[in-house]
Amino acid sequence: MTNATIAAVLIVKNEGENLRACLQSVAGWVDEIIILDSGSSDNTAEIAAEFNARYDIEPIWQGYGRQRQIAQQRVTADWCFWLDADERVSPELRQSIEAVLQQPDRNTAYTIPRLNWVFGRYIRHCGWYPDRVIRLYPTKLTRYNAALVHEKVEITPSMQLQPLRGDLVHIPYKDLEHYLVKSARYAKAWADGKEAKGKSSSLLQGLLHALGCFSRMYILRAGFLDGKAGFLLSVLSAHSTFVKYADLWLRNQNKQSK
Repeated sequence: MTNATIAAVLIVKNEGENLRACLQSVAGWVDEIIILDSGSSDNTAEIAAEFNARYDIEPIWQGYGRQRQIAQQRVTADWCFWLDADERVSPELRQSIEAVLQQPDRNTAYTIPRLNWVFGRYIRHCGWYPDRVIRLYPTKLTRYNAALVHEKVEITPSMQLQPLRGDLVHIPYKDLEHYLVKSARYAKAWADGKEAKGKSSSLLQGLLHALGCFSRMYILRAGFLDGKAGFLLSVLSAHSTFVKYADLWLRNQNKQSK
């Protein structure tokens, strides 16, 4: 009996700095690499070519979820394995995935523990580990929803979820500026989604959610055990939480003043 085939699937934009290391961690054991670019101006396309990836461009941005749906339409392998360009597959995770492909269950999706390297250390608390995410599933079984941001794999009552061993190493921020830029982009996308649904917010809501965020991460989820990096991450996460509510509040204020 032959093993099931697998595709590593990525959506990217200007990820030349990260992409090569990511693809090196799957090269040689996945059957195909699918990369959907939303309009890079760096060397992303050249790096994709180095790994014989199928590389397509979809410049009309409809949100993270819809972009993933479009990318999955290009997959011909039996299984989808989703990666972000700033992630690396550990040897133990590779072994776990290969074991699944030897005895595939067509009705099961798999969660993968993600280990984040942030501000100079691996974050093992703050609620950030094991940070399990659904990234492996049969191509014909399901797909991501169409959310603008914070998209999720669609789960039906008949599906099973199983955990895999082995970390997916995630390097989300190269420095503080990168964190702030990335955070602002996600905050805008969150506010866009809420505004489109006619939602509103207040500064008090933002403040309470921000305080709750810090308390959960640093105290309840033992972020203090991650040292100064844990404190900084908790503070910045609280800041990001406040900003997204403040953004939505400002939009509503601007509408009312017109």
